[in-house]
Amino acid sequence: QVQLVESGGGLVQTGGSLRLSCAASGSGVIFRLSTMQWYRQAPGKQREFVAAIPGGGSPNYADSVKGRFTASRDNGKNTMYLQMNSLKPEDTAVYYCAARRINDNTFLAWGQGTQVTVSS
Repeated sequence: QVQLVESGGGLVQTGGSLRLSCAASGSGVIFRLSTMQWYRQAPGKQREFVAAIPGGGSPNYADSVKGRFTASRDNGKNTMYLQMNSLKPEDTAVYYCAARRINDNTFLAWGQGTQVTVSS
């Protein structure tokens, strides 16, 4: 099993930056073999995909964050990151990380979420 804990959220002005972290505990092997993803959920809206990064591949992004957000992972530290630049008020949401099994995309774990608030 793997457990996920996000950190790094906060309040930032429009145009600012934040770096989120998602630390995995439990099975490091599961982390390294999983596709790690970021999702977000704004008040009154459905949870939406933000970014994904496979164990050994390149990340992909939602169109709304492409060019502004960068996902990365350090398998040695069992940690995934989301560097968020040029933040906009519409980026305000609770950000979650998730681990998905590569072969069938089953969700293996979710973090508890971290709040990101972008003021205008």
